[in-house]
Amino acid sequence: MSPVTRLLVLLLAIGGGMVYKRLNQLWGDLPPPTLDPEQWWGDEEQPKDYAAYLSNSSEVIGNRLVYPDSTIQDLIKQLNRTLRLTPPLEGVAFEYGFNSDYLKELIAYWRDDYLPRWRAREVFLWQFNHFTTEIQGLRMHFLHLMVYDENKVGKHHYPVLLLHGWPGSVREFYDLIHMLHQTHLDPNNKYIFNVIVPSLPGYAWSQGTSRPGLGPAQMAVMLRNLMLRLGYDKFFIQGGDWGSVLGSNIATLYPQNVLGYHSNMCNNLSPRSHVKGLLASVWPSLFVPSAFTDFFFPKSKEFGYLLEEGGYFHLQATKPDTVGAALTDNPVGLAAYILEKFSTWTNASYRSLPDGGLTKRYTLDALFDNVMIYYLTNSITTSQRLYAEAYTKEQQALQLDRVPTLVPTGCARFKGDIMQFLDLQLKDKYKNLIHSTYYRRGGHFAALELPKVLYKDFIDFVKKVESKFKIESL
Repeated sequence: MSPVTRLLVLLLAIGGGMVYKRLNQLWGDLPPPTLDPEQWWGDEEQPKDYAAYLSNSSEVIGNRLVYPDSTIQDLIKQLNRTLRLTPPLEGVAFEYGFNSDYLKELIAYWRDDYLPRWRAREVFLWQFNHFTTEIQGLRMHFLHLMVYDENKVGKHHYPVLLLHGWPGSVREFYDLIHMLHQTHLDPNNKYIFNVIVPSLPGYAWSQGTSRPGLGPAQMAVMLRNLMLRLGYDKFFIQGGDWGSVLGSNIATLYPQNVLGYHSNMCNNLSPRSHVKGLLASVWPSLFVPSAFTDFFFPKSKEFGYLLEEGGYFHLQATKPDTVGAALTDNPVGLAAYILEKFSTWTNASYRSLPDGGLTKRYTLDALFDNVMIYYLTNSITTSQRLYAEAYTKEQQALQLDRVPTLVPTGCARFKGDIMQFLDLQLKDKYKNLIHSTYYRRGGHFAALELPKVLYKDFIDFVKKVESKFKIESL
């Protein structure tokens, strides 16, 4: 090899090494950050003796909140006011947002059918055991269903943490809760589940903070602390929407506590993931079974859909309090804003239907149960602040999308959901992605829309975790 050739080889090696080093700095895996498990979010000053605070605040209180007749009658009066809604454009269904003609019909149903039956709906909502406890200065609400089965021979007993998102609530999970909690009654089923379903901080009956900085990473710390408070140091997680992000964060930050993470909205928003998604669009069949390429491609369709449906996201990530002010004490606006998401996020084609297809997949009672939770708890503003907190410089600096998640992971994709990610992208983050499924029916709110399908998918995931990893039952 001539001196010139040797020099060129040396320069190429140095240049290649520098490029690799730079790419690794931009895209490579990162170690998990350390978050303060005692970070204080309460309104009052943090106690100087935190150990004493923990011992004094560890009580778990059973709750059954009953709203007075005056609250319901006041809501009925508000709904009785003359609606000065602007008529929809000629031939327009939900393309411009919630169709005002159909909104009038729904408000009439809410006022004249649903609310006169409110006490029955209240009994339905409180059918499970509701509790509150204080975590890091904030009151946290949760459902907790335990199974005391004296005949545990041959049964595998696990806790499972179910995490909702926005604009959902614990109500989304009611059918799934029943299925998981009653699994042990089936003699052919070997599983027993203790089910824990919290209202996220700032949602429903869980207190919101008055301090800035409570983002998805910090919220994950609180949820893990809740599970430890209840005596669960190892548990499964299932979640969608924000519940997917929070579940992923718990699994990433505290892998020693998570038996498996299952989501119906797995995502990876790292730069490397986006590049892989674009490259895969050149030859999709190389990266996904041909039967499911339409879940991901063409990318132009996905981007168009996100532009159409993502306006709320930008508003809530930048001006959540302005949107909240417009919706507070405005039940008609609140219902329109929330229910529209249950239309187009379930199936984008429902945009062309005059009723938004809302009753194709859900009952009106279930939808208004969820709206009532936001209305009665006045939590629309505090719930939306999570979007703004997720995109602060401090939160983004954690770069959790680049921190590998090592726990067993399962992803169920429903065709109508807002976005989809290839296994190729997900495996960058979820190093033990052992379960990946596709469902042509269903959208963003799978737990409410298709609880049986989601239940079976979760059980199949648990079976795979047991077969590939050594995990301990309760």
